[in-house]
Amino acid sequence: MQSFNDFTLLTTPIIFTILMGIVGLLVGSFLNVVIYRLPIMMQRQWRSDCLDYLQLENPTPPEIFNLALPASSCPHCQTQILARHNVPVLSYLWLRGQCAVCKEPISVRYPLIECFTALTSMLVAWHFGYSEQAAAGLLLTWSLIALTGIDLDHQLLPDAIVLPLLWLGLSLSLFNVFVSSSTSIIGALSGYLLLWSVYHGFKLFTGKEGMGKGDFKLLAALGAWLGWQYLGLIILLSSLVGAVIGMTLISLNKQKRDVPIPFGPYLAAAGLISLLWGNDLNAWYFG
Repeated sequence: MQSFNDFTLLTTPIIFTILMGIVGLLVGSFLNVVIYRLPIMMQRQWRSDCLDYLQLENPTPPEIFNLALPASSCPHCQTQILARHNVPVLSYLWLRGQCAVCKEPISVRYPLIECFTALTSMLVAWHFGYSEQAAAGLLLTWSLIALTGIDLDHQLLPDAIVLPLLWLGLSLSLFNVFVSSSTSIIGALSGYLLLWSVYHGFKLFTGKEGMGKGDFKLLAALGAWLGWQYLGLIILLSSLVGAVIGMTLISLNKQKRDVPIPFGPYLAAAGLISLLWGNDLNAWYFG
């Protein structure tokens, strides 16, 4: 009886939300690793594949480099970061944003991603409560945060994240977690074809590529998760936010007109908003 009462307490909205906030901090710390290391891992794999295709030997033997190894170290002095210096947010505050050894500044981006992951995790937990929708929504949210960070840094949306996200969305539809299978499949097809058509239409008239092909796959994944009914809302929100931020950066001379702006972060933000408040926004718009 006591264990049942403890379980009931843990699944109450406030306790569950707080717990997911703590989990979000830990996951945010891991997402920092993914955002930094996954593109490097991909670049090394591409280089190795090119050398193999050209039948050339790799002049430098590949070192072990993945999401777990080698241990995290300071980018300035290469000193391995101790466990007590790697506690999300708290270590950054304790060290005053500096390396414990060389005193070089640590990017504020790391605690910001940890805090943002915690905040969005709490929003998802509070919105869905203790349910399979919350578990799935957390996975979607964390994946979108990782994709946003990588796209901002490298203008790249890795298939290693996007494609599993697409297949997971289709798989969840078999159990009607968010939408039915037919709605999910139509959403995935429509999402991909929508941006595919925009891409080729823009290229036909201007001779330039207006977006990366990873954006097609990301919208397809969001369509698989949320259904085709949300695609219009996602496109509208991402376009509005992208246009406002883009014009603001250009007007402040923070962005040149001929430098492409990654569209993935705006799709990700629109997808998260649609996950949490899509029903209300669609009802308000069409009502």
